[in-house]
Amino acid sequence: MEVDSLASLQADAQQCQAELDELIAEVASLRRGEIPESHVPEELTELRSKNAELRYHINFLKKSIAREGGECAPMQENGNTSKCALTLLSEIFSKAFNAAFPEASGQVQVGVTPSTNEKFGDYQCNVAMPATKYFKKVGKNISSVEIAERVVEKLVPGSLIGSTSIAGPGFINIKLNLDFVRDATLCILKNGVSPPRVDRKLRVVVDFSSPNIAKQMHVGHLRSTIIGESISRLLEFVGHDVLRLNHIGDWGTQFGMLIAHLMDKFPDYKENVPPVADLQEFYKESKMRFDSDPAFKSRAYEAVVRLQSKEKDIVKAWQLICDVSRKEMQSVYDRLDITLLERGESFYNELMIDVVKDLDRRGLLSLEDGRKVMYPQEENLVPMTIVKSDGGFTYDTSDMASIRHRVGVEKGDWLIYVVDSGQSSHFKQLFKCAQIAGYVDEKTRLSFVGFGLVLGEDRKKLKTRSGETVKLNDLLDEGLQRCREKLLAKGRDKELTPEELKRAQEAVAYGCIKFADLVNSRTNDYICSFDRMLDDRGKTAAYLLYSLTRIRSIARQAGVDTAELRKSITKLDLDHPKEIKLAKQLLKYPEILLTILEDLYIHPLCDYLYDLSSTFSEFYDNCYCIVKNRTTGEIESVNMSRLALCEATAQVMEMCFKILGIRTVDRM
Repeated sequence: MEVDSLASLQADAQQCQAELDELIAEVASLRRGEIPESHVPEELTELRSKNAELRYHINFLKKSIAREGGECAPMQENGNTSKCALTLLSEIFSKAFNAAFPEASGQVQVGVTPSTNEKFGDYQCNVAMPATKYFKKVGKNISSVEIAERVVEKLVPGSLIGSTSIAGPGFINIKLNLDFVRDATLCILKNGVSPPRVDRKLRVVVDFSSPNIAKQMHVGHLRSTIIGESISRLLEFVGHDVLRLNHIGDWGTQFGMLIAHLMDKFPDYKENVPPVADLQEFYKESKMRFDSDPAFKSRAYEAVVRLQSKEKDIVKAWQLICDVSRKEMQSVYDRLDITLLERGESFYNELMIDVVKDLDRRGLLSLEDGRKVMYPQEENLVPMTIVKSDGGFTYDTSDMASIRHRVGVEKGDWLIYVVDSGQSSHFKQLFKCAQIAGYVDEKTRLSFVGFGLVLGEDRKKLKTRSGETVKLNDLLDEGLQRCREKLLAKGRDKELTPEELKRAQEAVAYGCIKFADLVNSRTNDYICSFDRMLDDRGKTAAYLLYSLTRIRSIARQAGVDTAELRKSITKLDLDHPKEIKLAKQLLKYPEILLTILEDLYIHPLCDYLYDLSSTFSEFYDNCYCIVKNRTTGEIESVNMSRLALCEATAQVMEMCFKILGIRTVDRM
């Protein structure tokens, strides 16, 4: 392609656009912009169609020139971001449909062909059927097959589509151009796994984990912590500015009894740090006294008032309790590679006062039974209690203050709350009331990410034998122990160094706990079974981590430096059907991420990771990467193209694991 051709086409397009704009302006002045589509002059329709075609030609010509100049493929368009094949195809078919039927123009969606029908193509466009219904409504009788044929006619030849076919009542089956698949896969190999391009980079505030001070983290906090971390990693990968907040319970009446108990049990707490190792037990002791001793109960309430008044000695006692609890929480976060900024309820204490004043001043609060409440203006939602009858604040108050702060001060465009599904009604209330108060507007995206329970193998809430909630550290310890036993039973201690064995033990144990959570639809309850988690067969982290180490071992076995391979490789052969299938599977990665960004369900990424591993196994069983002498066992040849495909697969798998928050190891 010559650059002059591009300039010529651009000039034609500009001239055509100018003529189109002039005609539109003339028509608008005569009819004040109220012309029905059926009365649009034929010349205008032709110009619109011609303009769409020219723009489409230019778009593909630009991409062709860019590729001639050394760029890998349209998959690598903006720096380190990329448009996935599915997005590109949707754009292409939208333009083709609009060129074929400008009177019914709109966005066209292309979908992935179901795995059972892969022989028909890689993707499918089903625009013809809904378009037929539209034309019937406006009095035109056009068959869905004819619509599909006219759309295909308007497709401009390019580097992405290899072939199309029409099946049934107008399904357009699409096969990718094999050169595009080669180039896009080569891009992954050379440039790393690029995130899909998002329309706009947002400031996202993710609220997750949220344990309570003085209570040990338990399995009830597990899902929020794991899901919230994975969502945050995905949002960061695609380029959003993410603020991870830990909205811990560090304020309220319970602190009065804890402080009073601390003062009684350790009267020298101001000079010597109290040896409070087990805050859970300390909490139980104070609660027992609070329930049985009226004098202690009175001192506890007094301590609350003194804390709210910021009395120095009382604040010190409160900080001591928080510090002990915070240290224990951090041990869990360190083990699970969780990053969070603590922003407890105490942070919003002063802000709650301002919220109440603001809502009161604007007449948004109603007085009911001594309480100040705010109605969400929906019949099925109960009002939020902003001020209790005794003048105290509630969780509703702190949540209103926090949402106001997250939008007004933190400049959040998108607020995400990762909380158990039992809180769904509360967050419907919160979002509605925040909108009424003007703390969020129509541009602010609000997401409640609800999740189900962690169950024991008896399908009841996971409990200890004594009936208590399982502590999270205890669960992690059990995972480590079970994993070590499994590795030793396989003789891994004889193959790995002590350091490698420890890394493998932690990666598999913590990875299995995370994957067992994330592989399920988050709204469902799931059964916590270590036997199932640590099974190295099926859809488990143990199996997938082993698959990755096996892929990595192929290059080591061949004596090939993968870093050098990525630099030197210039072409992938993709001659075998299983090679092509694997490469196409790699290209679906950004499509999965874009789907997750819509509804924040993580399990499709786990499904994709498993499917990719299975597709790789098919490839490896049918395509030899290394050929050995059957007698001597010496390597006779290495297929560098297939070895490069192995490396691209490993890169994609590693990025999947990274988003899921699962550590990988070279050997296990």
